[in-house]
Amino acid sequence: MATATPRQRRKDARPQELLTAALELFVEKGFAATRSEEVAARAGVAKGTLYRYYPSKEELFKAVVRENLGVHITESAAQAAQYEGSIAELLAQMMQAWWAKVGEGNAGAISKIMLVEAKNFPELAQFYVDEVISPSKTLLGDLVQRGMHAGEFRAVPVEATVHMLIAPMLHLMLHEHSFADYDVCGPSMGAAEMLQAQMSLLLHGLLAAPG
Repeated sequence: MATATPRQRRKDARPQELLTAALELFVEKGFAATRSEEVAARAGVAKGTLYRYYPSKEELFKAVVRENLGVHITESAAQAAQYEGSIAELLAQMMQAWWAKVGEGNAGAISKIMLVEAKNFPELAQFYVDEVISPSKTLLGDLVQRGMHAGEFRAVPVEATVHMLIAPMLHLMLHEHSFADYDVCGPSMGAAEMLQAQMSLLLHGLLAAPG
């Protein structure tokens, strides 16, 4: 079996290098203000090379979303499909895992970018709805339904409950990429503590009364 040459390995790594550079610049400058040539320069390639992999800035952004958000939604859905234990415990695990994989890093800023720029880029907004928002709502809604069907949760309005699960996480990600350096929430409130408090409050409202 032939061993890849350094040049071939470099070529194979380029798509990931471009996605990493693009995410960094989107976080720093936003989507509208980021130019394709800046992404290429940060990745250390020519602009033409960028366009061979991603023919437009919009397609580059879509690839960034799929790489940093879509893959985790797919993984979470697969995990949920195989899970057979307490839905309350699974929800808590998934929220903590989502923060660890997405919220703490640059990927969490994608939500902020979309909130700020969605009105100006309706095609990207619809893409984000289709690839991130709708699958996330479906995943969480299915779990709430499973909890109710199993008798673990009391009967609740599913869509409203899903929004209550998502909103604190979205707030945390926005805070992380806006006021995190200003100690607005005080030194004692970390993301883990807030998520634990959220799940405690929500689950005590969801859990069916004993007997």
